[in-house]
Amino acid sequence: MSAAAVTSPDLLADRPVPSRRDVARAMGSAMIGNWFELFDFIIYGYFAAQIGKAMFPAADPVTIILSSFATYGVGFITRPIGSMILGSFGDRHGRKSALVFTMLLMAGSTCATGLIPPYASIGIAAPILLVICRLLQGFAAGGEWGGATTFLVEYAPPHRRGLFGALQQLSTSLAIVSAVCVALLLNLVMTPEALETWGWRIPFVAGVLVAPLGFYLRARVPETPNFLAAQDRPEHPLREALTIHRAAVFKIFGLVIIWTVAGYTYGAFLVSFATQVLGISSSWALAGTLIGALVNVLVIPLTGWASDKVGRKPFLIASAAGFLLFSIPLFQLMASWRSGPAVIITTATAAIFSGMFSGVAPTFLCELLPTRVRYTALSVGYNMAVMLFGGFAPFIATLLVQQTGLVIAPAFYITAAAAVSLTVILMLRAPDPRTAIDQ
Repeated sequence: MSAAAVTSPDLLADRPVPSRRDVARAMGSAMIGNWFELFDFIIYGYFAAQIGKAMFPAADPVTIILSSFATYGVGFITRPIGSMILGSFGDRHGRKSALVFTMLLMAGSTCATGLIPPYASIGIAAPILLVICRLLQGFAAGGEWGGATTFLVEYAPPHRRGLFGALQQLSTSLAIVSAVCVALLLNLVMTPEALETWGWRIPFVAGVLVAPLGFYLRARVPETPNFLAAQDRPEHPLREALTIHRAAVFKIFGLVIIWTVAGYTYGAFLVSFATQVLGISSSWALAGTLIGALVNVLVIPLTGWASDKVGRKPFLIASAAGFLLFSIPLFQLMASWRSGPAVIITTATAAIFSGMFSGVAPTFLCELLPTRVRYTALSVGYNMAVMLFGGFAPFIATLLVQQTGLVIAPAFYITAAAAVSLTVILMLRAPDPRTAIDQ
């Protein structure tokens, strides 16, 4: 068992057993809410080229993509801030209230993004407003992932925690599938000119229509049994997370590096990379991303289910090792073939490794932490890694191509991240899944 679990003074007494109806509500509210927020946050990446042309002065294509992905990365700066504030609120006052707020904030800032006039109309105010919206989205996302993960895992039956944690990431993959389908549909039915002028705004404005359903579900679901059974609540969750449980926070940080770098490089970056650098049609690039997301949808629940039987650490090792060994060959494949099938092979292979990690990581990370600071510590460790390594992964990958002239340069970044995370995983002693959550 981890040091965090052993030293926790917050042993849960009389943990209430939720009814099947409450468990079903919890699953629905967490998954639908997480799907909605992740869809709103990641849709930007699939329209980065169009947003760049609308919001920034005319320049060469690579510079426009750099500007757009830099703004995309700005949204990750406020994620740690959101994780600290919303995570602390969730550990003190309940997971449900924090998650309701994140949904409302994400809906408003996403809709506003789709309504910003272009640079040609309002000049420098356009990118400024875009940055503000991305900052608000990042703040909301900072409280969403850790909260939804904590919520699901704390509701899970002891013998199904791996599967329940996997459902959180399943909703994330479904959000990617939805975003890719929307982007692919718009690319098929609209002309490039119409898409650049106004078509890219549709998913930002339309996404807000799902918010009322998510709000309704989250407002009606009961609080988690673990939170209700906690004997006391921390007065300063952030201080406690960064002092008493700082070792666990650093472990989470190290584990997440490859997860976030691979996710945002093979996901958000690859569409623009394939179209602008490799000269592949956007339809092929989006199809490859879609197939990768569908592979993820299949692998994630299977891995989560299997982890309840054979453990979680073997899947983490296999995933990080896979990214370490295969990222450079996959990018070499795309650089040599420069075709749609090469993109599909790359995204599908990466999705297998990503699915193994996503299927076990949510529960594994929760098991490193006690109930009293789980929301805060999980959110801070995860979002710091996402901000530093994942959020700017598309920008870094594009910059590497520009500066080195090597098409396969993004693979170097993924390989380095995999080496770091694999080292952390191998050195980490896995917590006892039978007792870790109920501490």
